[in-house]
Amino acid sequence: MCTVPTESVESVGLGVVMAVAEREEITPEELRPLHDVVDPDALDALCTAAEISVTFSYEGYVVTVTADGQVHLEKHSQLE
Repeated sequence: MCTVPTESVESVGLGVVMAVAEREEITPEELRPLHDVVDPDALDALCTAAEISVTFSYEGYVVTVTADGQVHLEKHSQLE
């Protein structure tokens, strides 16, 4: 599992894309758009307005974003 803080980026969604790109050692532009799997505006709103976490699949990872802006990545293959 990888944990990435998102304080240094302008949105939680951007933090997710950057975390996955860094983990895969590719540029963010090489990933499919995050909005194909989750609404980035809703993700930002949920993670800044409530003490919850949001989990979804993206580019081979199970992504969990916590209310404090942490992005946790876990490869799908690690779950099997």
